[in-house]
This record gives sequence, C-alpha cells and structure tokens, in this order.
Amino acid sequence: MAYERQLPVVIVAGLHSDARKEVVDRLLRTVPGSVALHHDLASAPDGTVLRLVRDASGPVSSGDAPLVNDCACCALREDLVPELERMADGGLTRLAVVELWDSVEPKAMAEVIAGHGGDRLVVTGVITAVDPALVLPYLGNGDDLAEAGLAAAATDRRTVGDTWARQLEYAPVLAVVDSDGADEEDHALLAQLHPTARRVPAASAELARAALAGFDVEAAAAAQHPACALLPQEADEAGVATLVWRRRRPFHPERLYRALEDLCCAAARSRGRFWLADRPDTLLAWDAAGGALCVESAAPGWRRCRTRPGRWFLPYAGRRRRSTGIPSTATAASTSSSPRPAWTGTGWNGSSTPAC
Repeated sequence: MAYERQLPVVIVAGLHSDARKEVVDRLLRTVPGSVALHHDLASAPDGTVLRLVRDASGPVSSGDAPLVNDCACCALREDLVPELERMADGGLTRLAVVELWDSVEPKAMAEVIAGHGGDRLVVTGVITAVDPALVLPYLGNGDDLAEAGLAAAATDRRTVGDTWARQLEYAPVLAVVDSDGADEEDHALLAQLHPTARRVPAASAELARAALAGFDVEAAAAAQHPACALLPQEADEAGVATLVWRRRRPFHPERLYRALEDLCCAAARSRGRFWLADRPDTLLAWDAAGGALCVESAAPGWRRCRTRPGRWFLPYAGRRRRSTGIPSTATAASTSSSPRPAWTGTGWNGSSTPAC
C-alpha cells in the first residue's frame, strides 16, 4: 500500500519487552528508511519521560518530555504526535515505528495518532509482540501494575493480566517470536484468545508487509466494544478449550454475587455480555483476566438492541480441566422462571480504569 503524502506509522505494543524489541529491530532492518520512536515511562518518578529515537544503525536522538498533571501516559500523549510530525516534515523517514512502553495499550495511542495526525500521519498497522511461553503467565497475573513497577500514572489501577489481554486482543497482527519454552498448549491458547488475528513469525519477511497493510482505527474500536464485539467461539485443542455459555434468562443478582469468585477464577480469560434481572434495560459487559473482574454498563438493554437475549454469552478460554464446572455455576446464578425476581441484599459494582 502506497502513502504518498502521509508518513506511515506502525504501533508495536506488548508487555513482553524482549519480544517487542526483537520485532522493532526486525522492522528497522527490513524496511529501508524506518525509524523507531520510544517513550520510556520508567523515568517518570524523576518528573520526565525519556524519548528515544533510533534506526537500524543505533540511537539517533534522545530527549525528555515533562510529565503532564503528574501523569507519564499523559506526557506520552502530548509528545507523540509532535515528534511524529517532525519526522514527517524531515522527509527522510519511510516508516515510523512507535514502540510503546510495557503497559501502554495500543488502542489509546492509535486513536491519538488518528485523531491528531491530520493529513500528515496515517496508522498503517498495530502489532502486539508475543512470546508464546509467556502468554498464560502474564494472562493469569492478577498483580496491580503499580506493584510490578509498570503503572503509567499514579491513579493507574490496572492489573498485569487485564492489560495484557487488551494489548493482545486489540491488535490485528500478533508477531510471535521463537521461544524454546513454548509448547502446543501455549500456541493453542494464543489462537483461541484472538482467533481472527494474523499471527506472523517475528523473523519473517511477512512482518514488514503486515506493518504496512493498513489499519482502520474506528473498526478496531468497534470490534472491541462489548456491545458488538465478535467474541471467540467454542474450541478445543491441545488441552486448551474455549467454552461458550449461553442462556436466555438474566442473572439473578444475589446468586451471581455468590458465584463471582468461582466464575472469575475458572479460566484464564473470560469476556461476555449479560444483564441482571433487576436491571433489564442495561446491557452489562463482563471482562475478566488474572482473577480480576471488570463489570460495566455497555449499552441500552436488549429491548433496544437488535441482538436478542439468547445471543448474549460468556466465553471462557483456559485449560480444559479447570472449565468443566462453568456451565453449572453460571446456570445456577441465573434466574429460574421469574424474569424479574424480587431481590434485596448486597449489591456489587464493577469498576475500570481508563486504559493508557
């Protein structure tokens, strides 16, 4: 795909830092005139974000970007587009490779570039770098990013597991590095977590083509919106299974509250749409990884949606032996014959932190 007046930009993301660096280095070596831009948020405690620019031969320049409202991720947002525009104005860069820092999520940065790059910048690809041996350990990690030294702001309440899940599932291209520790289960889990992704060997020539293939920011956002996301379907391979639980009735709030721990910990990853019997006009989104659950309002309820209740479901991806009890647990938490049971008791609320 040719871009005559715009600077092509590919975003490379992922918590697997060694894999990410390998992917970026490969792009710099294979695409002539490519330059990598990286903001290191680890320097945020000193009040700045370190900006690094390099090409295939090594470092080109470096500088500091001051924090914005004591937020390293906000500094990245403010500094990213101006730096890319300077590359575009120079006329020597054929491809800008934006290497995101560990916990920065590609969705937010792709939307920043698309929204503020005007007619000078175009996002041509979003790639998440993956070490297949680390997919499950990161997905099952319920530690807060702050505890791991990976928080992008003082108010960052994300966990390692849910951050990694979003990084993985947003990107249409997964660049997979060679890993001696990976087995068939690891690759099966990766395929089931994001079955529509284009999985590209990081060392292949296909990587450069994927970086310039084109990217639709609006379509990518719609694909992740819980009200219309195309969620994974039933699968079973190499000891890894994805179970899809469907039911026409809403959840009973109190029964669901009692079943939360069992449902959240039953699988490595679960996503879905559902509604509660006492909130029939509110579509709720279920998003769990690493034992941490986020529940939030996604859209008006089924009476205002084209999708009927029987199409709302909770897919669980994980080791088969751990997911066998999910159907009975979820069914027991749903309503029986009454569509709107009387219920008083302890309520529960989901919360989420805006992804950086």
